[in-house]
Amino acid sequence: MPLIKLTQKGAEAIAQSWTFMSLENMDETPPEGLGVTMPLAHYLDDSVQPIGTNSVGVRLAPDDDASLLEPHLESLQLIEITFPKYVDGRGFSQAQLLRRRYGYTGEIRAVGQVLRDEIDKMVRCGFDAFELSDDVNAPADVVIKEASRYANVYQPAANGATPIFGLRHARSRARSTAQ
Repeated sequence: MPLIKLTQKGAEAIAQSWTFMSLENMDETPPEGLGVTMPLAHYLDDSVQPIGTNSVGVRLAPDDDASLLEPHLESLQLIEITFPKYVDGRGFSQAQLLRRRYGYTGEIRAVGQVLRDEIDKMVRCGFDAFELSDDVNAPADVVIKEASRYANVYQPAANGATPIFGLRHARSRARSTAQ
């Protein structure tokens, strides 16, 4: 599956550097140099730990409670949020909570049924990487275009874009201080 990551310069296709480990394959040694993501329940279970010294991340299912990660956020480099069906939008809320309420600054990656026309909304919610399904034929330049589809926004969001009212007030203040 293609992996697209947002950067300061836009977006780029990058090599996969993480592997998902379910409970069934948790006793296997992960490939050297790859980080390991696991389901939330396995991460929170102290008796279940991957073998090796790989970086550890979490994969949230739509019905997982993102607030359970709050005490662990500083130690997580990656949180994957799954979209098993394109009609299930709970992952948008999970990303918003992680970024805005809990202040998570690491990578939030959308995996599963990630659709091109939802990428701009995902960016506004705090996603900064997208593992596109093989059936979504979208090179990095298309993701860049989708991620920045709208130059101006009306509401504050997790990605920090300044809403139109904020721009308007900033211009008014600049004019009043210039006089």
